[in-house]
Amino acid sequence: MTSATAARKQRAAALAKVRHDQRQHERRRKVIMTSASAFLIVLVAAVVTVALLTSREVTSTDAGPAPDFTLQTTAGDTVRLSDFQGSPVILYFNEGAGCGSCLQQMGEIEKDPAFAEAGITVLPIVMNTAEQITADMSTYGVTTPFLLDDGTVSEQYGTLGTGMHEGLPGHSFVLVDADGVRRWSGNYPSMWLAPDELLKQAQANLPA
Repeated sequence: MTSATAARKQRAAALAKVRHDQRQHERRRKVIMTSASAFLIVLVAAVVTVALLTSREVTSTDAGPAPDFTLQTTAGDTVRLSDFQGSPVILYFNEGAGCGSCLQQMGEIEKDPAFAEAGITVLPIVMNTAEQITADMSTYGVTTPFLLDDGTVSEQYGTLGTGMHEGLPGHSFVLVDADGVRRWSGNYPSMWLAPDELLKQAQANLPA
């Protein structure tokens, strides 16, 4: 065998090895890409599932005594839950200042005359100072006085941490009947419940 022939065979062998290595590398790259794509799909599915579960409304019809409370309002008055004995009340716990959806929710509720016609009072409760929440009330044209809670009432009613913020109440409603009994509650992470649906829930869960 001549030196030229041997050199050609060496080059051919080297080229074959390079091509083999390239094919191996490509196969490994495809396996990695396929695994990464599968992981990404699983991750996205998990995120979507969590989002759907956490945005789902949670309601309860467990009945029990509604804790009484006394709170100051943005109008400078004092409101006691027991003052409403004889007529049903809906407590609207929400994130308050900085939450446009919360103010818009109350704005739409107060525009609906059906609540007054049904003899149901809606009391919005926030963990803000009067100055903080009245600024947002002015921005969104809300006139219903807000009750100012230091967190005590929100905690008593189990609404703390049910929204996007650990130390604040979620977008929650609690129905208290004319006898001071808690009849229904609903938490809405979507930050909205149509007023007519809220009224329907209240009327469906009040004793005949």
